[in-house]
Amino acid sequence: MIGLIFGEKDFPKYILKKIKVKKKYLIIDLTKKKSFLKYKNSYSVSIGQLGKIINILKKNNCKKILFAGSIVKPSLNKLKLDLRGIYYMPRIVKSFKIGDAAILKEVISIFKSEKIKTINSLAFTPELSLKKGIYTSTKANYQDQKDIKKAINCLNKLNKHSFSQGVVVKNNKIIAIEGNKGTQKLIQISKTKIKSGVLVKYPKKKQDIRIDLPTVGLKTIIQCKLAGIKGIVLKSKRNVFLDKKKAINYANKNKMFIEVK
Repeated sequence: MIGLIFGEKDFPKYILKKIKVKKKYLIIDLTKKKSFLKYKNSYSVSIGQLGKIINILKKNNCKKILFAGSIVKPSLNKLKLDLRGIYYMPRIVKSFKIGDAAILKEVISIFKSEKIKTINSLAFTPELSLKKGIYTSTKANYQDQKDIKKAINCLNKLNKHSFSQGVVVKNNKIIAIEGNKGTQKLIQISKTKIKSGVLVKYPKKKQDIRIDLPTVGLKTIIQCKLAGIKGIVLKSKRNVFLDKKKAINYANKNKMFIEVK
């Protein structure tokens, strides 16, 4: 039995399709709208109810867990804690002050102390990650490559606990850096400033690659097109790419590039 700790967006649904025929599972549903309540062995739980989550996992002999999907980080004063959550509160507060990456690392550490192992979120869907290469007929030109290099350098210089996974650059100028509202907001900000540039999506600095990998898909490519962004760059085997074929076809039709470094 494996515990699937699911948040928002589409990635958890892909995992569920693959795992249903391979392995026994239970779902810890952290979504606001209880999106997975209809599935068997599904438990809707608040993120602060660590005791309840751990008890469910242990009761069902779940020694491994997999995280997928985004989780909206609540403010500390609105965090509903059970007794186990209160026990771990000092560690949680400390990680909140540092950043999103620190929170995820601390949560993994807490589960590890309870003898529950976190596995890679791509363990059952390796085909969703792209390897190094150019996936479109359109390629990045000389200026695009300079912008890509600028974007990668920018991400590498960010604090190791930063929540930023993306940056848009045009003509060697940083247009926007991803904030805590995600890639869609980053693209919207870029659209209001200029109609061009490249988007680079890399894992957070020193990110635990088992969880929270940069996720893009057809929706991302369409949003980029509407914002005038020429192409998107990902890191090899450090990404989740949804609707791969449709996204690549759309990029080709619109003379956009998708490159993985």
